[in-house]
Amino acid sequence: NRAVARLRRRVGLVFQEFKLLANLSALENIMLAGEIAGATKKASQARAEQLLREFGLESRRHAKPSALSGGEQQRVALARALVNRPALILADEPTGNLDAAAARETLRLFKDIQRQDTTLVIASHDVKLFTDIASRVVHLEQGRIVADSAGSGAAEWRL
Repeated sequence: NRAVARLRRRVGLVFQEFKLLANLSALENIMLAGEIAGATKKASQARAEQLLREFGLESRRHAKPSALSGGEQQRVALARALVNRPALILADEPTGNLDAAAARETLRLFKDIQRQDTTLVIASHDVKLFTDIASRVVHLEQGRIVADSAGSGAAEWRL
C-alpha cells in the first residue's frame, strides 16, 4: 500500500530490544527498511553503507546480530531507522539494554540526528539521561501528563 510506504519513509522506529532479524547481516537489516519503503535495492544498499560508515560499523557490515555487541546492535537499529531519512524517529527505551559507554554513544548519535532536523520522540524511564538533548520533557504517570517542560525554553525537569 502506497500510504503505508510513505509513512514508513517519514517515521523511523528504534526499539529497546533492537528487533534486528537474526538471519540478516547488519547491512541487510538496514537495507531491508529501505526496500520495504519502496527504495531500490541499489539505493538502499548505498544509503545503508553510508550509515554504516557514519556509525563506525563499516567493518561489521557482514556480521549477524548475534556477533554484534549491544552497542553495535543499537547503532544498526538507529541506522535502520534513518535509512529512509525520516522526519520523525520514535525511540522506546533506546538505551535500556546498553552499558554506560554504549548509552553515551547512542546519545551522541541522537545529538547528530537532531542536527539533521529530525525530530526525536524518546520514551524512557531515565529522564536525566536525555535532558541535555531534549527541548521538551513530558512526564506521564498511568497515562496522564503530570509535568511538561513546554514553554520553559529549556528541558528542565523537577519532581
